[in-house]
Amino acid sequence: MAPKGHDNEEMLQRNASKVRQVASAARSKVLTIDSMNERVKAVQYAVRGPIVIRAGEIENQLKAGSTEFPFDEVIKCNIGDAHAMQQKPITYLRQVVTGTCYPDLMDGENNNGVIPKDASEQARRILGSCGGGSVGAYSNSAGVPVIREDVAKYIEKRDGIGNVDPENIVLSTGASGSITTLLKMLVNGPQDGIMIPIPQYPLYSACLAEFNATVVPYYLNEETNWSLDLEELERAYSESDVKPKAICIINPGNPTGQVASYENIKKVLNFAYSRGLFVLADEVYQDNVYAEGAKFHSFRKVLLEMGEPYASEVELASFHSTSKGYMGECGFRSGYMEILNMDPDVKAQLVKLISSRLCPPVPGQAAMDVVVNPPVPGDDSYELYIQERTKVLADLKYKAKLVADTFNAIEGISCQPVQGAMYAFPNIKLPEKFIKEAGQKGLVPDAYYCTLLLEQTGICVVAGSGFRQKAGSWHFRTTILPPKEKMEKFAKLFTEFHLGILAKYE
Repeated sequence: MAPKGHDNEEMLQRNASKVRQVASAARSKVLTIDSMNERVKAVQYAVRGPIVIRAGEIENQLKAGSTEFPFDEVIKCNIGDAHAMQQKPITYLRQVVTGTCYPDLMDGENNNGVIPKDASEQARRILGSCGGGSVGAYSNSAGVPVIREDVAKYIEKRDGIGNVDPENIVLSTGASGSITTLLKMLVNGPQDGIMIPIPQYPLYSACLAEFNATVVPYYLNEETNWSLDLEELERAYSESDVKPKAICIINPGNPTGQVASYENIKKVLNFAYSRGLFVLADEVYQDNVYAEGAKFHSFRKVLLEMGEPYASEVELASFHSTSKGYMGECGFRSGYMEILNMDPDVKAQLVKLISSRLCPPVPGQAAMDVVVNPPVPGDDSYELYIQERTKVLADLKYKAKLVADTFNAIEGISCQPVQGAMYAFPNIKLPEKFIKEAGQKGLVPDAYYCTLLLEQTGICVVAGSGFRQKAGSWHFRTTILPPKEKMEKFAKLFTEFHLGILAKYE
């Protein structure tokens, strides 16, 4: 017979177990879909939306040996990720970054390193401005000092007017890091609006949804190659239920591929001055200009050339990135923002805000240094650098023309010339029967179209509705980044698909 104390111990254990079971049954998750931040649920980002998720699933099935699809690969045209589309990196940029990360590989007095002399010198200069001489150390919150200096010199040389104070340069985690920061500073709630172009890059609407602010849309004119009309800006401003505080411009355009003219930029700045708007100039595609006669003009340059009172009164933030251009270094997550005419007290708050995030990735900052301070004629690496840069941009120019010509040769599709950036945004005329079927399935017509395109051909693009568009019009965005042979395959498969849709539903 067990001792009485032993019985008491067993009884206590049983009771404790029952208490744990009851508590476990009664306890619910602290963070649920109902209790979470409503602003997060309002965020939409089509570039990585359901169609893209499905493309990933199909790709995994193909890799596992599935034969259920009428294609053997997914052609990813959904996102501007150049290296994922097999674009080769610029050798010199990688050499400099490698030198900063692993200095023993650099050329020096006592060794013949695998990294050439000019790249080694640039890497050492960067390391000399890093804490402890290492990119593993935190940098200043606004970036490594010598890199900010190089960005300032780059802007001065690019624009050929005015001086740039390195203190007005803020390095960031991609251009999106700075854009998000500035939007957060601009808005206080739904009573504040930001004018954004439609079609738009979803980052802007996503940020404004998160910050509980209001999108004030202005529509680009598709018929005149997605140009920006002053009358449309006035309409959008006047008809808004809230007071706009800023205007965003993407030049060259995403998703629309247009390049703004000098006069067009001038009109936008004049409008911003007259309406008292802060200007956000998203210029990450400034190296991507392909069309004859088209030229990139920075908003800063145009503003300064307009003279007073504009040059000293219009508040402007301009953004650039390593992710686009000929570099395509998305994974380094590096960008910069230049601020002009910002209130000193506001600038102090900006410094405080970015300080709370410590600093952007320092190896990424080193990559940005190469973008703004590349090899020049006479440097050991110049010939290879210019050869690689020229090839990337020439291939993009070829593919820009290929996709526009392909779309314009197909019944029911029209596409404006891809003057710049990395995308085409064709207009698709969908049969009424198709639109009705999409509605019955609970899908937006262009999203249904893109879903069928993926399932039947393996081509992954993003529905125009994810970028917003005029009511009753349907589009999709495709990148021009896959290799030439894949884009040529894309052209053939897409033509067959669309003609099949017309035959089935008309």
